[in-house]
Amino acid sequence: MAKITLQNLAHSYFPNPKERTDFQLKPSINHEWEDGEAYALLGPSGCGKTTLLNIISGLLVPSQGRILFGERDVTELPTAERNIAQVFQFPVVYDTMSVYDNLAFPLRNKRADAAYVDRRVREIATMIYMEGVLDRKARGMTADAKQKISLGRGMVREDVSAILFDEPLTVIDPQMKWELRTQLKELHREFGHTMIYVTHDQTEALSFADKVVVILDGEVVQLGSPQELFERPTHTFVGYFIGSPGMNVLPARIEGTSAFVSGYEIPLGRSFSMVESRDAELGIRPEFSRLSSTGEGLPVTIRRVEDVGSHKVVRAEFEGTAVNAIVAEDAEIGGDVTHMQFDARAAHVYANGWIVDSDQRKLGAVGRAH
Repeated sequence: MAKITLQNLAHSYFPNPKERTDFQLKPSINHEWEDGEAYALLGPSGCGKTTLLNIISGLLVPSQGRILFGERDVTELPTAERNIAQVFQFPVVYDTMSVYDNLAFPLRNKRADAAYVDRRVREIATMIYMEGVLDRKARGMTADAKQKISLGRGMVREDVSAILFDEPLTVIDPQMKWELRTQLKELHREFGHTMIYVTHDQTEALSFADKVVVILDGEVVQLGSPQELFERPTHTFVGYFIGSPGMNVLPARIEGTSAFVSGYEIPLGRSFSMVESRDAELGIRPEFSRLSSTGEGLPVTIRRVEDVGSHKVVRAEFEGTAVNAIVAEDAEIGGDVTHMQFDARAAHVYANGWIVDSDQRKLGAVGRAH
């Protein structure tokens, strides 16, 4: 196991990148990923998640910067010398081997004791629900069965520095996805491997990881716990991408302790004196938005109501912009509901997409620094 440090990292698939847009991973990424934690790399297709994972694994050498495992610089080292396990999006198995031999292969390569190999293979087979088919050849098995074998091979070694997963549950059916994610969490709790899991699915990321690394267009826009990403998204993209539905974002003018959205005043309860008001946006999650029949708040038009069992999602519109609210499952939404109000304590102010600290929060940060 190892702490993974990214120092001034960037990567381009062009031989001589000149512009920032030439880089798949934009300069410069600097992060420390703690030993023994579970991380998810989350973002839309093409944002650079797999590129970053392949740099960590040694399948790619970065255009600039360094990768450290602990104190060891592994930037130029091949995958075989990094002591990692990697599970890919599509199954990689030996068709002519049995399930047992596929799972045993990484251990036998390390010349592990036969009794240990047998015990470990049977433990992992139980985790991936394949203990009853250990003698079967992999050839002819379904894609999801082969992917479970691939997952098992990635997890069978206990001595690796890290286990890397590149969207490993793509071909797994939904119920089995939930069960395997649970097993991965159990494995992490039991053995404390550093794990990095690439996905575009927020449910997978939030249910698997201690920390989520949100990537947009080759940049890490936030690294934090699922709770931090939900409660205080540092970029409007994080607010939009995390949550179902995502955060409401409205152009706003900020004056003192109030935001003005198309002339409608929304009290914030704290001041933002440093905000360039013309570039500002107000972000508020649907969980902290409520409907009103008193005429107070923003006037909205309700387009539809989705009953998802535990609650209702109200899809509304304000001057052409979609806004959403989450209400109780038994809430009655009549024709007299014409406005939407926001909980000021959960509202965030953004400038050019990035969160802006309130004056009080800045003062608190200065106080802590001293």
